Amino acid sequence: MSATLAVTQDLNAEQQQLFRRVMGRFATGVTVVTTRIDAETFGMTANAFMAGSLEPPLCVVSINRAARMHARLLEAGHYGVSFLSQEQQHLAAHFAGKRFEGLAPEFVLRGPTPIVKRAVAAVTAVTVDTAECGDHTLFFGAVRELVMGPTERPLLFYNGRYGRLDTPSLDAADPPEFW
Repeated sequence: MSATLAVTQDLNAEQQQLFRRVMGRFATGVTVVTTRIDAETFGMTANAFMAGSLEPPLCVVSINRAARMHARLLEAGHYGVSFLSQEQQHLAAHFAGKRFEGLAPEFVLRGPTPIVKRAVAAVTAVTVDTAECGDHTLFFGAVRELVMGPTERPLLFYNGRYGRLDTPSLDAADPPEFW
């Protein structure tokens, strides 16, 4: 059954639920946003990440202001974004708040910034600007390092669930151009 909604500034609970369902129909990769303060690493699962600019290379993460990670990113001034592989779904759950007894996530330091070990790929960035976006803040990062991981099998998120690619990758010799 399809649903439509004329959007106003203040959504009631039913409208908020529909908003979440519609936004959930956009398939995304699953990332862990990380930072480090006083030799302690912090991470949070997020799917609100995007490339911001090619010239200069910028990336953007959107973090809820109520999340603990928000204050940590403001304090640290740098972050990493690790794109999780299909084999790292347990890390996505862990950094989304479902703690697993005995799980010790592994990180690699790239300069001052931690990234998740064995991720599909990762980006490290220095925060160059922020912008309020409703109940979130957009953190604009100047890309400092790009890391390719050992696998090309990304973990996906669609319709409130984790997913996997079930088709082969596009021919790398003729990739689509989005820039």
